[in-house]
Amino acid sequence: MDNSSSISDIVMLEELGHPESSTDAVFYTLLFVYIGLLITNVGVLVIIIKERSLHQPMYLLFCNLSVNDILGNTIILPRLLYDTISKDRLISYNACVTQVFFSHTYGSASHTILLVSLSLRLSRCRSLIANFYCDNASLFKLSCDDVSANNIYGLFYTVVLLSSSMGTVAVTYIRIAVVCLTKKNAELNSKAIQTCASHLVVYLIMLLTGYIAIIMHRFPEHRLLRKLIVILFHVIPAHLNPIIYGLQTKHLRLKIVQVFARKIGHRSQRIQQ
Repeated sequence: MDNSSSISDIVMLEELGHPESSTDAVFYTLLFVYIGLLITNVGVLVIIIKERSLHQPMYLLFCNLSVNDILGNTIILPRLLYDTISKDRLISYNACVTQVFFSHTYGSASHTILLVSLSLRLSRCRSLIANFYCDNASLFKLSCDDVSANNIYGLFYTVVLLSSSMGTVAVTYIRIAVVCLTKKNAELNSKAIQTCASHLVVYLIMLLTGYIAIIMHRFPEHRLLRKLIVILFHVIPAHLNPIIYGLQTKHLRLKIVQVFARKIGHRSQRIQQ
């Protein structure tokens, strides 16, 4: 018997798990976080697009970071805000798969395509997503089939992805350290430490929260902690990237200061008039 034929195309998302008395506080905190990351990332995008002097490969990288952060958080936070104040946490299966795709695209597009293509082939015998948003592991749990092969496949690609990422970062930092030690230039060393330290903090936060989120799927009794970790995985890098990669880049920082200076000057002129 085909179980998928008797299962509705509507599934239910699990609630966030916060006390009902703190609903308003959770809602406005998430709203403030979302608006904040939109303002900072869109601001960096607008400045880079408008300023021709910033149309260089390095600043295009900053654009990619901002677009990725906006995409990764927009696919989760608006829906989470709605679900926080609404008792209706229903979502269509197709919309759920779409959310899975864009959620994983935030981390790795190629990894996402492979995993979601596997998810779509599974039959379903459950209708409750064991998470507050749709991710690949939660989608697998809807299936009544044996998903061991899918889990092994996904785990293998996750290990490959994270290993290659950590390996590349490690090699890069080793090369930077070698240059700093051989050059013995105080100004160069100071700039390298300032840039690398901030980058490493964001990278480690993203890596640590990503690992914990994956591991916590194996411990369903700690659902609230897993949900908190997932939120941190999305919002912390999205807030820190514009500061670290934008404000620490001298040319871009000067352009941001100039934009604010012009706005303040225009406002002062209007007040005087």
